[in-house]
Amino acid sequence: MPTTTPEQFRHYLSEPEGTSLEFKTAQHRFDFDEITDYCVALANEGGGIIILGVTDRRPRTVTGTSAFDEPGRTEAGLHQRLHHRIPVEELTSEGHRVLLFHVPSRLPGCAWQYRGRFLKRAGDALTPLSDHELRDIFAETGPDFTAEWIPGATTADLDPSAIDEFRERVIRKSVNVRLRTHTAGQILNDSTLIDGNRINYAALILLGRAESIARYLPQAEVVFEYRASEAAGPAADREEYREPFLLYHDRLWAKISLRNDRQSYQQDFFRYDIPTFDETSVREAVLNAVCHRDYRAGGSVFIRQYARRLEIVSPGGFPTGITQENIADQQNPRNRRLAEALNRCGFIERSGQGVNLMIENAVRQTKPLPDFSGSSAHEVRLTLAGTVQNPAFIRFLERLGEEHLQNLSTLDFLALDALGRDAPLTPAMRERLPRLMEIGAVESQGRGRGARHFLSRELFAEMGSPGAYTRQRGLDHETNKELLLRHLDHNSPGGAPISELCQVLPACSRKVVQSLLQELRTENRIQLRGSRRGSRWHLPEDAGFK
Repeated sequence: MPTTTPEQFRHYLSEPEGTSLEFKTAQHRFDFDEITDYCVALANEGGGIIILGVTDRRPRTVTGTSAFDEPGRTEAGLHQRLHHRIPVEELTSEGHRVLLFHVPSRLPGCAWQYRGRFLKRAGDALTPLSDHELRDIFAETGPDFTAEWIPGATTADLDPSAIDEFRERVIRKSVNVRLRTHTAGQILNDSTLIDGNRINYAALILLGRAESIARYLPQAEVVFEYRASEAAGPAADREEYREPFLLYHDRLWAKISLRNDRQSYQQDFFRYDIPTFDETSVREAVLNAVCHRDYRAGGSVFIRQYARRLEIVSPGGFPTGITQENIADQQNPRNRRLAEALNRCGFIERSGQGVNLMIENAVRQTKPLPDFSGSSAHEVRLTLAGTVQNPAFIRFLERLGEEHLQNLSTLDFLALDALGRDAPLTPAMRERLPRLMEIGAVESQGRGRGARHFLSRELFAEMGSPGAYTRQRGLDHETNKELLLRHLDHNSPGGAPISELCQVLPACSRKVVQSLLQELRTENRIQLRGSRRGSRWHLPEDAGFK
């Protein structure tokens, strides 16, 4: 989370409102759709800061704002709408509450949009980016291969059954009954898949006849293999899909589902039957591979199924600006025309959020997180592990309630997963802790930088591990103080330095131990003698441990 100093904030107030700063008074409220639109516009112009609670004309006045009283929830809502992380910072200036929205810049070749509108600022208003401006942005990473017209190919190379499927899906997603009067040709033309009699590679991948795909783009192929063991050699089952994606995607899932066993667990009176391979996650992984692979490369997409894991390998590395570290927060489709067509017919309901769904489903089912570590510059390698690791955690999430779970961001789920595995939290995860504490999923001990966070007592009760909770939380406040007194009594009259007393309470940070010692000193139960590095803590000379 960005931390704005008072000096930086005063500097912002003196700056002209330009491409990187936007001020809004918003004294009482601010429309959520409007703040979303401003985030889109600012990102498209290189990023910057939107400040609520300040007048927009200089000399500026800090008026304060009561808008968005839960910044964590606001940040989660923006992520759900835009699929980008926008830190929301709350600070106090001149006695007034101010909000700062730290909007990152768009990635090269990728413009932000909300509700189909690619926005920029025009004075105090917002206006759509022009077609020319959008073309310039999309051209930053080179031409879109799937938008190119195929020499010699015509609409006769498209499969009529796939065309019918595409038309029905577009109509169903749009909920526009007037589209029923449109011909398939009109819908394909509106989707920029055909132009007259010409077709592009996106149309071929989604709708092309098998023989036409083999002729014009044979690498547009998905190869499935089932392997019963890790041994080299022929696969136990193998099938090649070189046909329109719209006609084989269901058959491919059916093939995987044939060997998708269920893992059964009993938790109190509740029984869970959890499939090894989650259908939503697998479909998203396949969709990502087909949509974002490099079709200029000659290889096929390979899907290898094992008893407890699924590996998907697609040609071409990550698109420009995408890494293993930011793949859940950023999006930059390599094949924009193909992605747009998939979105139009309902395959990509949350554009660019396939990885987020995979992560959230893995945490909710206590499976290992999606693993991209085997990726390289020439291929993306994704492993979906299917082993359920902690059934009690599933019950705990259920007790949180679906309403809470629906409002959690991917970072929230990642923070819960890290705490459950006693793994380090990233700074971004730490920002989510107040929200997780608010809903009862997380507890804390201590204050400030020395605070420790852990999953709540309720979770450990579900896990049947109250002792583990006690160990993780540490002894209670008064017991810790008594342990310090007992140690000083055993070490009198020599006393003990702070470093030694920290060893008495290894579960507590140095700051927590210092706080306990100051409390005891205030209660006249201990004394500090000496100065600086030579100082030591003692019991009072006339006191023994009681």
